[in-house]
Amino acid sequence: MRNAYAHMTECAAECARVARAAGTPLAPSAPTPCGDWDLRQLVNHWVLYTAYGLEHRALRTPIPDELTARDFTAGPDWAGSYARRLDRAVAAWSDPAVWEGDIDTGHGSSPAREIAGMLTVEAALHGWDVATATGGEFRLSDPAAAYVLEIVEASAALYRKYEGFAAEVPPPPGGSAFGRALALSGRDPRRAAV
Repeated sequence: MRNAYAHMTECAAECARVARAAGTPLAPSAPTPCGDWDLRQLVNHWVLYTAYGLEHRALRTPIPDELTARDFTAGPDWAGSYARRLDRAVAAWSDPAVWEGDIDTGHGSSPAREIAGMLTVEAALHGWDVATATGGEFRLSDPAAAYVLEIVEASAALYRKYEGFAAEVPPPPGGSAFGRALALSGRDPRRAAV
C-alpha cells in the first residue's frame, strides 16, 4: 500500500498543478486528445472521477447523482476547488485499512487496491490529456510512471473492450514508462499541444 499511496499522492499533486496551469476560465470548447470530448467535458470527467470518485470509493459510498451533471469548470476557482478535493480524496486513502477488502462499484465488486490503481491511472492519463490540450505537460517520477504502466498493461484489454481506451499507438523508440502507458492506452506520447 505504501508505494501505491505515494504514487497516488504524486499523481494527484501533478493533476492539481496541471489544473492550475490550465487557467481560468478554460477555453471550454477547445479540442482534446479524447476523441469527441471538448475541454469542458474532459475536465468535468477528470474532476468527477479523480477527486470525487476517488474519495467516494475510499469511503465505500456512491457518487451522488447531482455530481454527475455538475459543471465543475463553471466556478471562478475551479482549479483550486479541484486541488482541495484531490487532497481530501488522497487523505481518505491514507488509512491502510481502506486498501483492504473489496469496493462495490455499482457494477460489481473489485479489490480496493485495484480500484485505487485504476483511479490513479485515470488521474494520470486524463491529467496528460488536459495538459496536452492546454499547452502544458504532465510529469511523473520514474517510479510513479512505472506504476501507471504496470496498471495500464494489466487492464488495457478490458478498457479497450469497453471503449475506455483507443487502439494502441506504437510507442516512440526508447520512450519512457509513462510514454509507453500513454501509447498502450491509445494516446500518442509524441502529440504536441493541440
